[in-house]
Amino acid sequence: MSEVLKPWESYYVIVGSSAGALTGLQFVVLTLITESGVARSGETLSAFGTPNVVHFCAALLVSALFSAPWHGLGAPGVAVAVCGICGVVYSVSVLRRALRQRDYKPVLEDWVWHAALPMLAYAALVSAGVGLVRGSSAMLYVVAGAALLLVFIGIHNAWDTVTYSMTLAHRDRRTPPVAPSAPARAVPTSGPAAPVASPAATTSEPP
Repeated sequence: MSEVLKPWESYYVIVGSSAGALTGLQFVVLTLITESGVARSGETLSAFGTPNVVHFCAALLVSALFSAPWHGLGAPGVAVAVCGICGVVYSVSVLRRALRQRDYKPVLEDWVWHAALPMLAYAALVSAGVGLVRGSSAMLYVVAGAALLLVFIGIHNAWDTVTYSMTLAHRDRRTPPVAPSAPARAVPTSGPAAPVASPAATTSEPP
């Protein structure tokens, strides 16, 4: 392993193992959403659910790349730059899905955590990869920060999804169901249940 990368070995073991373990967190999130009875379309899950798994996997991939026995900075720089480019393209796709879905109206915090910060992290990987190819070892700090940021983004977004779904489910349970109004009974005009006129009312007065 390159002497420059060797001091980062423990760091990427921690980040990579955390990202791999936290990937299972999203499966728990989807299970809770299903049990809560809160309906979600495929477009909404693709915008606010699936990206969390992608962010965790990206952090795991970066950690694996920088734990490999490279003998220089050029090869890992190219690899992490490609990873960053794919992440930027995917983030743009997620943003488009978030704009198209109609189940939830995002607020400013959602745009920051689901769109701006992921794009920033992946763009940082691209910039750091280019710097590593040029031989700048200082870019290793940028890669480390971007990988850790992706882990925090995934944790925040997964927890945000759980709390939102549980709040909706709790509100639905507390709202009493509206009983349907009984249809008005029509008064029959003929047949056995029709009102019978009294003889006095039907007998005409004598002349």
